[in-house]
Amino acid sequence: MIDRDEPRFAEASREMIERGDYIVPHFNNDLRLDKPPLAYWAQAASYRIFGENDFAARFPSAVAAALVALSIFGWGRRIRGERVGWWAAIIFTLSLETFIHAKAAVADMWLVLFVTTAHWSGYELLRDWFGAGSNTVSARAAPLSGAPYRHVAWWLAFWVSLALGFLAKGPIAWTALLTLAATKFFARDLPLGRRFKFGRGIMLMLVIVALWGIPALIQTHGEFLSVGLGRHVVTRSFVTMEGHGLNSIGGYFLLLPFYFVAIFVSFFPWSIKLPWLIKRLRRDHDKIDNYLFAGTAIVFIIFTFVSTKLPHYTLPAFPLLALLLARYWQRATATSGRTSFRPIAVATAALWFAIAIVMPPLIAGSFPAYSLFRQARDDLRPQMEFGAIDYAEPSVVWYFRSRAKGFFTALNNKRAVEFMDKPGGRFVIAPTSLARTLFANHADWKTFSTEGINIAKGKYVDLTLVLKPE
Repeated sequence: MIDRDEPRFAEASREMIERGDYIVPHFNNDLRLDKPPLAYWAQAASYRIFGENDFAARFPSAVAAALVALSIFGWGRRIRGERVGWWAAIIFTLSLETFIHAKAAVADMWLVLFVTTAHWSGYELLRDWFGAGSNTVSARAAPLSGAPYRHVAWWLAFWVSLALGFLAKGPIAWTALLTLAATKFFARDLPLGRRFKFGRGIMLMLVIVALWGIPALIQTHGEFLSVGLGRHVVTRSFVTMEGHGLNSIGGYFLLLPFYFVAIFVSFFPWSIKLPWLIKRLRRDHDKIDNYLFAGTAIVFIIFTFVSTKLPHYTLPAFPLLALLLARYWQRATATSGRTSFRPIAVATAALWFAIAIVMPPLIAGSFPAYSLFRQARDDLRPQMEFGAIDYAEPSVVWYFRSRAKGFFTALNNKRAVEFMDKPGGRFVIAPTSLARTLFANHADWKTFSTEGINIAKGKYVDLTLVLKPE
């Protein structure tokens, strides 16, 4: 587990199972109100199949990413044939940010999945207005083609996707509604009301959310609203959180172009084609291009004005951007008969595969909590309690609670000595020099030491685990 969020999600899902409470997540026996529960539910289900381990915690994200790729393929195929579907799915799958987050134990890929299916469903509800993928389309709105049941199916898919997206990561999942609004602004003839039936749709969406939300608000006495939405949505929009951004007014304006620069890294290697894509869009675009571009731009604009900055926040735009790029690239290829798509895709796939196979064994020992756990796990017992001095990282909770079922305690020097003097088996993690000073008189206790990088804080640490056997 690399970042702080991964072990938080993984442990909260484990505690869901332990507590038998699938409504309100907990981390280290405290309320965790940062995110809605869908990702935790998926991880809990994965634990039932694979056990409580790193693979099981990350597997749901891989499933969600695969479903996103399939959705992009299906949508691209509907827009302009099988080649566009394949190319768009491959572009999304092989972009750098997808490579990172498609196997991260967090909620982002579930959000991307439901934002994508909502946009796809919106496209299908307006398919005849778009002209079914032709480059020159009629501006005249026509009745929705196809059987009535297909209209109902896409309508349900749209509103259920918005509800499930909210349950994955909150109101950012509703960007498809803004995409429709932006498209309508530039096309007055767009038949939104008849197709989307907003009153009934919003009611359905809210009912699905309320099935979880009302019990969660009751159990937490309203804290899920004040903390989950208040702090982690509203406050995050105006105030930098956890060091992800700059707190000053000058820093805020300095970081406004952040995502328009970061995209050249996060969307690598396909970002090399973005200047070309923008030129082509300015010269020649149709209604489908406008729809895809509006969905992409809205995500970037929203997070541009949010104070807290992280490169992966714009991931929900990647499927739309992949489809947009694939459409223009395929057109250019059909005209010229030449394409660089295949060599770029093959080289990128080989690079990501090599990194995924080679890097983990090389760097595993550099992660302090994981390294200490590997050394000490045979001596850990279920009834043990544990704590740490100056190393209150979520990864400690995730790894050590797999053997020691007590909860983690953050300690200072005095409290650490008192903690270890209590009866029963227990252990403390502390900086090595401090551990040698505080527990020098206990030669019968076991010690395990490691050095590495605290990834969350970006600093070198030298730690020792001092264990008092039962």
